[in-house]
Amino acid sequence: MLHTGLAQIDICIGDRIRNQERVREWMALCCKRAPYPTVVVLPEIWDVGYALERKDELADDEGREAAMFLGHLARQYGVWFAGGSVLARTAGGIVNRAQVIDPSGTLVAQYDKVHLVPMLDEPLHLVGGNSRCIFTVAGTMASCVVCYDVRFCEFIRRCALDGAKVLFVSAEWPQERIEHWRVLLQARAIENMMYVVACNRVGSSNGVHFGGNSMVFDPWGLVLHRGAAEAEEGAFVSFDPAGVEHTRNQLKVFDMRRPELY
Repeated sequence: MLHTGLAQIDICIGDRIRNQERVREWMALCCKRAPYPTVVVLPEIWDVGYALERKDELADDEGREAAMFLGHLARQYGVWFAGGSVLARTAGGIVNRAQVIDPSGTLVAQYDKVHLVPMLDEPLHLVGGNSRCIFTVAGTMASCVVCYDVRFCEFIRRCALDGAKVLFVSAEWPQERIEHWRVLLQARAIENMMYVVACNRVGSSNGVHFGGNSMVFDPWGLVLHRGAAEAEEGAFVSFDPAGVEHTRNQLKVFDMRRPELY
């Protein structure tokens, strides 16, 4: 079994200390020890918010400060973190980086957002990643992506073909397109017969209102949880990853693929 937590919180633009405090408060209020492994998911760029025009000022060198902060909480509460993402400064430029941290506080995997949003000028500010992220959490293979990535079905399918049974998603998805959020997440769950655990922020910044609705889907696309649209909240959903193999054994979609025609 996996116990998954969705930290649906607001984010203060440019205020790393306050955002760390928000996460710390959320953990103290919402995170209860479970008898099986717990994975917490935070929103996209939870550390400083969506302030790309201030990226040079706000970026965290290789995401080290964020990883140290989450590592301390991981050890304190005995949990994993799989996302959210942070603005990370690298030798090649600034990236939108999701971090995976185990209960010992160790950064075990990271993922740089591959698909940058042209409508928001992300390619002008950020460097896109060049690889998928597959990791093992408590014996279960999983993957993580960031926000706009969920629009790319081929990318998520490759994660599933690599063995991922759970997809963790961190986002700052706007309210005006929240139905796209729901439908895309559900489609990714159904077509890949995998669990999808997706955390979106709430609140507003730079004139954009973010839509919450953090969600968990099972491999049949059934909704296990749908969060509120406006309010900060903490939700935990437990599921058995073995359900993925059960579903994939019933629907032999992967075996019936004809990639030479696609």
